Amino acid sequence: MTPEAHRYFIINKPYNMVSQFVSPDKVGLLKDVPFAFPEGIHAVGRLDNDSEGLLILTTNKKVTKLLFESKVPHKRTYLVQVRNIVTPEKLLLLQTGVTIRIKGGEYYTTSASDVLLVEKPANLFGRADEFKEGLPNTWLLITLTEGKYHQVRKMTAAVKHRCKRLIRLSIEDLTLGNLQPGEVKELEEQDFFKQLKIDWHR
Repeated sequence: MTPEAHRYFIINKPYNMVSQFVSPDKVGLLKDVPFAFPEGIHAVGRLDNDSEGLLILTTNKKVTKLLFESKVPHKRTYLVQVRNIVTPEKLLLLQTGVTIRIKGGEYYTTSASDVLLVEKPANLFGRADEFKEGLPNTWLLITLTEGKYHQVRKMTAAVKHRCKRLIRLSIEDLTLGNLQPGEVKELEEQDFFKQLKIDWHR
């Protein structure tokens, strides 16, 4: 009997929803998305309740290990809005490495990262409690190859700029594209692994 083929999806995870299908807490869940997901579906990696954007969903349990436990780091790019105006000096700190506190209470200096000042995209999808127009803020494009817990938020906090909005745009060549919050797209297995730059065969 031929095993059933695995299935692969991406979703634009909305704000105020966790990256889970089941939770004891009264929070928004992936099962609330109006889409007929197959049995055995799970999220690969996580975006916290306050974060938005690209989230991978699959029935293939090997993907998490292949992507996040690989010896080859995978690039993840985030669009980030922070309070106040980021100066060139603060930008340089983010680019070259800042010290953050990680799980266990230890201090960790982040690796050099690709951090750019950008304009807010004209077609960016909104959300209910957006940062008030007119208040000083900065948009950043941050690309990481490491993923400590809440790393992006901790990095901006380390340079005294509180993160107000965080949207994951891509993992390697797998991009959010024009997906709107809560919208789901299914991918062919070959395209999925090719875009993630993972060499894997069934």
